[in-house]
Amino acid sequence: MKIKLAENIKFYRNELGFTQRTLAEKVLVAQSRLSKYENGYGTPDVYTLCRLAEIFGITLDELVEWTGEWTDRSKLL
Repeated sequence: MKIKLAENIKFYRNELGFTQRTLAEKVLVAQSRLSKYENGYGTPDVYTLCRLAEIFGITLDELVEWTGEWTDRSKLL
């Protein structure tokens, strides 16, 4: 999910024609942090995810590409 989230942030930023600096200012994070999000080296907190979805005009599910299917966590351990 982390990689797809990173790709989506970059995709939607480019769709709006925003630079990283412009989007970072709108989301209230440092440009370096936004760069980490886009490159998969960091994950936004819930507030930031919600803010990004709002700015992009999409749902949070669309931003993270959640399918609505839960993973059996016992298989992950």
